[in-house]
Amino acid sequence: MILNITKRKWSVIIGVAIVVALIPIVITVFELITTDKESVVFLENYPTSIGVLVLLYYALLIILGVFWFTKQVVSFFKLKNENSKAELQHLKNQVNPHFFFNTLNNLYGLVGNDTKKAQELILKLSDIMRYSIYEGEKDEVNLNAEVDYLKNYIELHKMRYHKPIDVKFEVEIEEDYKVMPLLFIILLENAFKHGIENLSKGAYVHVHISAKNNNVNLELENNFDPTLTKEDNGIGLKNLKRRLELVYPKKHTLSFSTAENVYKAKLALQL
Repeated sequence: MILNITKRKWSVIIGVAIVVALIPIVITVFELITTDKESVVFLENYPTSIGVLVLLYYALLIILGVFWFTKQVVSFFKLKNENSKAELQHLKNQVNPHFFFNTLNNLYGLVGNDTKKAQELILKLSDIMRYSIYEGEKDEVNLNAEVDYLKNYIELHKMRYHKPIDVKFEVEIEEDYKVMPLLFIILLENAFKHGIENLSKGAYVHVHISAKNNNVNLELENNFDPTLTKEDNGIGLKNLKRRLELVYPKKHTLSFSTAENVYKAKLALQL
């Protein structure tokens, strides 16, 4: 309702300004029609003071017009930025829901059979949830904090499984850059969900993260069972791509490749 009133008010102001701006044209045309002059100079027979006042009025009108236009442009980009932030926060809130549900299911099974392991699982889950809730709300976090979060995620998965898995996590961070939180977890989560979860033996996930010269790179490789892999219709990769577009426009590359039963993902950020 307020927005409609504001639009109506500005429409009236613009209408009045246009009518006023047309007054000299109307007067000039009227003089041309009603006199025998071949040309007419606006305010030709008026006192100089009147001419100065009229010129000052139109100068003020132009200034107000420029001010109004600038205000509209600023408001447009401000609204666009607020919408982007709201969308980004919504995307962050969608990260990892099914992971937590699966972990809670595992925890339920451990409570009666292995109390000590269940306690360890609760502590790890608590750390991960704390990071997701509190650090995930921030615009940026230290890369090392994000790496620790990924390590906790991996350790929690190792505790869940009753089968040997090969997980390699290599880190080469020359400088602790600031990055968007909960960014890499989607790729790592997919590696476990579509790879290790479906393999009874020989499952592996290899991750390499490097940071130097204002660039952060993540390379991830995992094997999978082609006969069990289904098309992922979830929000994971779409979520990741959209967040990258919002936060790192034209400053990121994301690529995927598949060869036989090996899946590779690469993400590069230019900071």
